[in-house]
Amino acid sequence: MSEELSRNINIKEPRWDQGTFMGRAKHFFMVTDPRNVLLSSETLEEARVIVENYRAGTVTPGLTEDELWRAKYIYDSAFHPDTGEKMFVIGRMSAQVPMNMSITGCMLTFYRTTPAVVFWQWVNQSFNAVVNYTNRSGDAPITMNQLGAAYVSATTGAVVTALGLKSLATRLPPIVSRFVPFAAVAAANCINIPFMRQRELKYGIPVMDENGNRLGESANAAKQAIVQVVVSRIGMAVPAMAIPPVIINPLGEKTFIKGILNAPVQVGLCFKIATKSLSVLLSSLVFATPLCCALFPQKSSMSVTGLEADLQERIRQLSPDTTTVYFNKGL
Repeated sequence: MSEELSRNINIKEPRWDQGTFMGRAKHFFMVTDPRNVLLSSETLEEARVIVENYRAGTVTPGLTEDELWRAKYIYDSAFHPDTGEKMFVIGRMSAQVPMNMSITGCMLTFYRTTPAVVFWQWVNQSFNAVVNYTNRSGDAPITMNQLGAAYVSATTGAVVTALGLKSLATRLPPIVSRFVPFAAVAAANCINIPFMRQRELKYGIPVMDENGNRLGESANAAKQAIVQVVVSRIGMAVPAMAIPPVIINPLGEKTFIKGILNAPVQVGLCFKIATKSLSVLLSSLVFATPLCCALFPQKSSMSVTGLEADLQERIRQLSPDTTTVYFNKGL
């Protein structure tokens, strides 16, 4: 008869040390695993029950430690860390690879005409808007009017940026023009993410002490969180959008990938780059998402002195020994 599972396992934190890049990478490989998208509602609910029961001090009979961690990562992949709500499926980080594979192939193919650029940039930025909202930081509700205004601002700004870059590319060599989708996506991330998370910039995000006690809300922390997310998202786009043009451009003149085969071949090349050899694995779509998420800890931190003056004063009164605060930066 197996021993009962220990109640001292801290599943509020990741299984691996988040103070190291490798520990964060292992964590995000689990959270962003594309196979998590295929899990049924019943499996997600079972994982939620296991995790919430364990946190409440109830151990499911016969549960092993590995099964507990598996449930924790299924839970983390589908439920928001602050609100506990089940996230919209295409907004989950585990949906990044299949969604980006499809959208990227089309963006790299249909980039020559203005209507095509507008349409695929709109599709991409609409998808990004869903991801940015789904993975926002904090637990404050957002109204439909606020969400609608943020969406329109984000997608419009991103599409206008893409069109501006496309017009500049008409005077550049063909190989350079193929990088327009990547430049547009990079610039659009700098617009889309702050707009979709503008409520955080205005009202702040929750900051806590090392024990998880909530100390208040900080817009300065939100700024740091959003900058880190922008950097990570641009990094995710590099292997999918900056590498294929180098391969596609010389092949583009060959008749066998012209016409209807062009899009499937480019999507296929994105996949091949992700799996072909060890030298490109770290820059592939499959690996880029968790590795770029791991650039910064999800539980980010900053010095109390970097917070707003009124919040600093409140913390000095409530918790005078606290010198560092922690917050969920989002993804």
